[in-house]
Amino acid sequence: MIRKAVSSDLDSISEIYERIHTEEEAGRTTTGWKRGIYPTRQTALDAFARGTLYVLEEDGAVLAAGKIDQEQLPAYAEVNWLYPAVEDEVLVLHTLVVDPRAKGQGRGRAFLRFYEETAKASGCKCLRIDTNERNQRARHLYHMLGYREAGTIPCTFHGLEGVQLVCLEKPLGV
Repeated sequence: MIRKAVSSDLDSISEIYERIHTEEEAGRTTTGWKRGIYPTRQTALDAFARGTLYVLEEDGAVLAAGKIDQEQLPAYAEVNWLYPAVEDEVLVLHTLVVDPRAKGQGRGRAFLRFYEETAKASGCKCLRIDTNERNQRARHLYHMLGYREAGTIPCTFHGLEGVQLVCLEKPLGV
């Protein structure tokens, strides 16, 4: 089940972030994220406070999380989007995480389906996502689900310097 996060989910989400950082530090994954910089518990707290944090829960355990809203990062203004849309026609997915202990079992795909259904129900015309250029696993997943890489923008991303931010898009109803 995918639902809006409740306060009791914050510890689980923070633990997922920490497990991802551990995997990154051990060289078993490449997200480009750094412990203590991004994402942190504050990342989840901020999204929760805005009511934009969602979780995928199975058997009482939070296995994935992400922020869904219409906030487009400043770097998005530099992208040559193929599918132009006004701000209220775009839904953005940020900081999609799947617990490393549950990876490869379709949770990321399920979360993206939920995101797309949410966008359709909200009357949005376009989906936008970003990821670090180094995150080949995410880029492959997004490509397999029909997302197009619209551009790569060099930037400082949530305190992470030197990021090559890959911005992806997918139209709805096309």
